[in-house]
Amino acid sequence: MNWDQIEGNWKEWKGKAQAKWGELTNDELDQAEGNREKIEGLIQQKYGKTKEEARKEVDSFLAS
Repeated sequence: MNWDQIEGNWKEWKGKAQAKWGELTNDELDQAEGNREKIEGLIQQKYGKTKEEARKEVDSFLAS
């Protein structure tokens, strides 16, 4: 699966994203609108991750 598919079906994937990153609120995920860079930024802020660590987590999410 690629990120374009996730972004296109964000409402379906939002719950999965929240299950993986429980500290992200519904409002934050709604505002991100499936945008990968915004989600990576939220992960960095909420979890204190580096940009590379956030990217790897999103890659892992994409692979699941």
